[in-house]
Amino acid sequence: MDVSLGLTLQIILTVVAGVGAQVLAEYVNAPAIALLLLFGIVLGPSGLSILHPSWLGVGLDVLVPLLVAIILFEGGFNLQLRDLGRVSGSLRNLVTVGTLITLLGGGMAAHWLSEFPWPISFLYASLVVVTGPTVINPLLKQVKVDRRVTTLLEGEGVLIDPVGAILAVVVLNILINGDAEPIEIAGGLVSRLGIGSVIGIAGGWLIGQILKRAQFISDDLKSLVVLAGQWGWFGLAQSLQSESGLMAAVAAGIVLRASSLPEERLLKRFKGQLSTLAVSVLFILLAADLSIPGVMALGWGGVLTVLTLMFVVRPINIWICTWNSGLSLRQKLFLSWVAPRGIVAASVASLFAISLTQRGINGGDSIKALVFLTIILTVFVQALTAQGVANLLNITSQAAKGAVIVGCNPLSLLIARLFLEKGEAVVLLDTAPEAKEQAAAEKIPIFISSALDTDVLERAGLAAKGTFLAMTSNGEVNLVVAQRAEEEFGPPHVLAIFPRDPEVSNTSSNPKIKQAFVAQIPIKTWSQYIADGSVKLGELDFTEARLEMQQTYLQKLIEEGSLVPLLVERGDRLQVVSAEETWQVGDRLIYLLHDPRPELLKLLSGAPQTRLTPEKLPEVEKATVPAIAVAVDSEQRQGESETGKTDEGVKGEEGENEEGEGDRGDKHG
Repeated sequence: MDVSLGLTLQIILTVVAGVGAQVLAEYVNAPAIALLLLFGIVLGPSGLSILHPSWLGVGLDVLVPLLVAIILFEGGFNLQLRDLGRVSGSLRNLVTVGTLITLLGGGMAAHWLSEFPWPISFLYASLVVVTGPTVINPLLKQVKVDRRVTTLLEGEGVLIDPVGAILAVVVLNILINGDAEPIEIAGGLVSRLGIGSVIGIAGGWLIGQILKRAQFISDDLKSLVVLAGQWGWFGLAQSLQSESGLMAAVAAGIVLRASSLPEERLLKRFKGQLSTLAVSVLFILLAADLSIPGVMALGWGGVLTVLTLMFVVRPINIWICTWNSGLSLRQKLFLSWVAPRGIVAASVASLFAISLTQRGINGGDSIKALVFLTIILTVFVQALTAQGVANLLNITSQAAKGAVIVGCNPLSLLIARLFLEKGEAVVLLDTAPEAKEQAAAEKIPIFISSALDTDVLERAGLAAKGTFLAMTSNGEVNLVVAQRAEEEFGPPHVLAIFPRDPEVSNTSSNPKIKQAFVAQIPIKTWSQYIADGSVKLGELDFTEARLEMQQTYLQKLIEEGSLVPLLVERGDRLQVVSAEETWQVGDRLIYLLHDPRPELLKLLSGAPQTRLTPEKLPEVEKATVPAIAVAVDSEQRQGESETGKTDEGVKGEEGENEEGEGDRGDKHG
């Protein structure tokens, strides 16, 4: 076979296998890196011997840094400085003190358990200080955990990658060139980080200015401009100081994200696709290049080294670095559990193995084997169990409580009060000055400001809330503020009152934003009902025996416009009902029922307007029992015999309501 054709087929096989692993991972809802490792090992020389990365020769050394630069740039571009500010102390500690703890702990474990010489042991430890966005970000897309935990893990993964890679280069230079002074070691580390940071910041700012000012550049071309600029700054940094390009890639991504580009969504999508392709290709190639016999030769010493790194060094690292962070015990336990190693460790280890072998230094293949064993164990043990651990510790984002509600009206005040009575924090936002007095009367916190101001949303605590609800009288405004909240903070539940025009609603709404309550709810009408006192606040428990009948009858009342479901108590927390809600056995529904008694009758009764509290309403409860037909028919006949009415066209439910209202009127009269 022609050499060029053989290499072409190798690249094609790599891409097909990588994309196939990604597709299969989404289908089975598993971490993609686990399948990428498996596919690469199976296709490589240790498996079916179909894929041979060594055939690429020096091309592999060229391809790896360029693809890693894409991955790190995308990781930096996904970071938000506002989120990082909330965990800045812990993040700083993890990238500095945490790196030193892992370096020392990993080095001692490799020396004492794997019996590596001290220089080789610390070279291994320098390679595994990194976690990396290649494994952390896809993992956190599947495992939705608390916002602070997510931000800390993402920030650590992105920022520690260049630090770890540069540290590994410094350690390698010491190993190759002999002993070095501490000043030289620190100088090499700081100079690489400094050069990379300066070039990356300047490059990210320049790219942002070009995209903002060069209006003649089409949207399709702008994504390629970013790619070219990113690689350009990476190459410049690398030419000035080796390994500084990784820091430049991260810094450029962070600065470009902070530039608030109009094309941000387009760029995020394009860079996300490139990053996924880069991860797929790299993991397939590097896993295929792994020697399984070399990993097996490490024996139990290698396994114990990795387990010590996972269950001793990592917890010590987290507890020291987050000592005064305010994180809960459960959050720290999850952080201690999740630290899978990724592509930077694998790629740098592969390059180091080649460098050490070329210089006649033993241990290069052993380091590579131990690094890959670390990747395999951390991925398969930690990544595959992360969801179960998050559920066990109850720190999933779905467990977040409380709400931020936009719009102050009788209906939103009622919902806010119900959240508060449940013990969940709630904050209102409105632009009308008079809303402050209305909220104060109910003792509900409120900000008189626009919900489009992300600083206000930050002060309202949306980052830690479980629900965002936009329910002003303007449907278009609701959609805009809900879109902003979802993009900037990503709360688990984002709901809004959609525009009355279905076409506007369908074209403007984000799939993650749900219609609140019911489709096309007349919010002004129901707010007026509450103000007039012509509503009842009911509660209904869904049971297995009556579920179908309860659903049917509720849907009938909703379609008639006489009932609006507000909140559902599921487990130990409240959720705002969406128009797509599916009731489950054990749910407790809180709803509003229109009570259209004549106002004059209410005045004559002398009964003051009472504070709405959830109660079992007979007109709904009786209508959802299996014997509904018999019971209603019996009561209707009894009412007809007592009042002399013979109107056979009266519905069972209406007859019961009218009879009850008549009795109450007679008594008060």
